[in-house]
Amino acid sequence: MSSLNLKERFIQASSPLTINISKRLLMLPQSIQENAQEIRVRLNRPLSISCPDNTYFLTENGCVTTKITDQPMLSANQKDISEIFHNICNYSVYSRQNEIKNGFVTMQGGHRAGICGTAVIENEKINNIRDISSINIRIAREHKGSGKEILNKIKTVSSGILICGSPCSGKTTVLRDIARLLSLEYDKKVSVVDERGEIAGTVQGVFQNDVGLCDILDGYSKADGIIHSIRSMSPDVVICDEIGGFEDVKAILQSSNSGVSFIATVHCKNSQELIKKPFIKELLKSNVFEKAVFLQNRQNAGKINSVVNCGDILNG
Repeated sequence: MSSLNLKERFIQASSPLTINISKRLLMLPQSIQENAQEIRVRLNRPLSISCPDNTYFLTENGCVTTKITDQPMLSANQKDISEIFHNICNYSVYSRQNEIKNGFVTMQGGHRAGICGTAVIENEKINNIRDISSINIRIAREHKGSGKEILNKIKTVSSGILICGSPCSGKTTVLRDIARLLSLEYDKKVSVVDERGEIAGTVQGVFQNDVGLCDILDGYSKADGIIHSIRSMSPDVVICDEIGGFEDVKAILQSSNSGVSFIATVHCKNSQELIKKPFIKELLKSNVFEKAVFLQNRQNAGKINSVVNCGDILNG
């Protein structure tokens, strides 16, 4: 599989946008295309492109600016938003309903479209989102070698690794590369539970991202995928993105005595935030993870800020 370069990923992520918008984005300087992290479309508000160094806007006449000016700005109307939303869902909104009610849709290539609008509540739970007013496309990036620094520092993954960071700090990008490296260079059998399709970017069984020789469980819930991988794939390492609650924890704890190591990500900036998450605290108490790796920020995505012993976090 040949990996897409950064510009090609930007083009792929922007392809669901309307022709009027996408053709303007194709005219952006290559430096912006290659560094773009998010494309944010808001109803009747200026479209923005977020990069590590700045947020950029486009005027209707094609000028690029870092500020909203008095000139007419490139924006999306209600028809544009509706067309973009249906393009993202491949004109099969019903089949993506479970994702939509959770606020996002995973696109081809592992790009992720966050969705805002009016919540439709049934039985005290969000069942759908209507009147879409904002769509944020997070561009999946692939940086081969980005996981090397972590593996060199940790030395062994026998006791598990938690990769921690705020949004856009590079957690998924690093996790993907760790999976690739472990399967190719460390001779490990690696199962990746890719619940949202962001790690491998699977489309009709074909991986859009280079995940080496990993076995990919695409679209499984983390809990089901973890149990399934242990039972059927005999992995040395199970990798999953964003531990989100007690069902995930239950599956990890259930499988932790089977000789398998876990590598996972979690949203938090530091040890103080990590220990405040009740479900994570349960895992730390059970010694599933030995090391917590804290990444820096969106300006230095994928770069290590610190590596901490999980026991120290629990006792400190």
